[in-house]
Amino acid sequence: MARLSATAVFDVGKTAAKLVCFNENSEVLWQAAMANVVMAGPPYPHIDSAALQGFLETGLREAAAVCDIATIVVTTHGAAGALVDEHGLVLPIMDYEWSGPLDMRDDYESQRPPYAQSFSPSLPQGLNLGRQLFWQRHLFPQAFASARHFLTFPQYWGWWLTGVAASEITSLGCHTDLWEPLAARPSGLAIGLGLAAKIPPLRRAWETLGTLRSGIADATGLAHDVEVKVGIHDSNASLLPHLAQQQRPFCLLSTGTWVIALHVGGDLARLDPQADMLANVAADGHAIACARFMGGREYETLLAGETAPPNLADVAALVASGTMALPAFSPMGGPYATLEGRIVGPLAPACRPALATLYCALMCDDMLTRLDVRGDIIVDGNFSTNPTFPAVLAQLRPANRVFAAQAIGTAAGAAALATWPLLVAGTPPVPSAPSAIAELEGYRRSWRQALLQAC
Repeated sequence: MARLSATAVFDVGKTAAKLVCFNENSEVLWQAAMANVVMAGPPYPHIDSAALQGFLETGLREAAAVCDIATIVVTTHGAAGALVDEHGLVLPIMDYEWSGPLDMRDDYESQRPPYAQSFSPSLPQGLNLGRQLFWQRHLFPQAFASARHFLTFPQYWGWWLTGVAASEITSLGCHTDLWEPLAARPSGLAIGLGLAAKIPPLRRAWETLGTLRSGIADATGLAHDVEVKVGIHDSNASLLPHLAQQQRPFCLLSTGTWVIALHVGGDLARLDPQADMLANVAADGHAIACARFMGGREYETLLAGETAPPNLADVAALVASGTMALPAFSPMGGPYATLEGRIVGPLAPACRPALATLYCALMCDDMLTRLDVRGDIIVDGNFSTNPTFPAVLAQLRPANRVFAAQAIGTAAGAAALATWPLLVAGTPPVPSAPSAIAELEGYRRSWRQALLQAC
């Protein structure tokens, strides 16, 4: 039986990494996953890049026994970057949840660019990539100076696979403080850190970066002419197919560890840096108004180990009882990150999934209102597989149509780079009928009033 030509996507999320092979119809041929573990140090908490390298190399070798890999695409989370010389990393890639860089908060805040230039708010821990680099330059000046290239995370893996260094706009423009989206140039901070000379030339995410290093081709059994694309930031990978297919304005709710609302065609003037609102830069170079919170992490916290699927009957019971979850259940981001999350009212353990779903729907509604979202809302990623979530969101947003994406997600979106701008027709998103929960509007008013009192 003839083996099918495939695109292999290396998808590195905050909590897990996946290698997924797709055929020309965006169908999965092979996949594997591993936990993305943080190393405690030394010299500081960092990504276990050696483990990820081993997983990628082994995965490509195993996948090559099943399908003929013609193209490799990398997509990763943001707030991660690598300083490399000709041999490899000169410093480990910092975990963005580590608070160490905050030791230099005042010095950093005095040098980061104005929000009007960067559209990058001041974020907790190391979520501003510039903050990580500022700290590294101060603590490890010799290693920092020895780096030949500064690479954002997807492009680090592209360089590891091919030996070719490049930069790409979706990762550089992702709340890094290093980029000015409207001017399309490095920020004053990047210049002041000496990074501008270390940032390789910009290339489009869908361009071919190069072919495999001979050592990797030999170790994996892949052909030496396998092409590696430049790569893309994960939320922008999810957005990519919709950019080509969706009428503007519209909003993509990209849901994973982070829930990010990307309002394509939205007004940047509505962005509020105090509410974790920012501009991401799409693969085509346009700035996109965004809002976000750590929704996947908060959802898991509210579950407290419960695994039963949520249902509308339990959501309706919670609304009727007045039981509510008030933010925030992660201090890492969102408009209410400084508040301590709490549950008000009675809660049976079996209703935790319904409460987590209702809470995340209310938080998303809050973000969408702040963005003044017009047009359709497409739920993509983890929450799209929970039918209760888009149904509740659709009831909360009667002026918008809400859809659940089918089999798009980060990995499948990144796979589109293999043929871009030709886009393989995928399964269209499914419209979500609004739920009909009695008194949901009154419950939302009470939830918002409780938030105002907490603030």
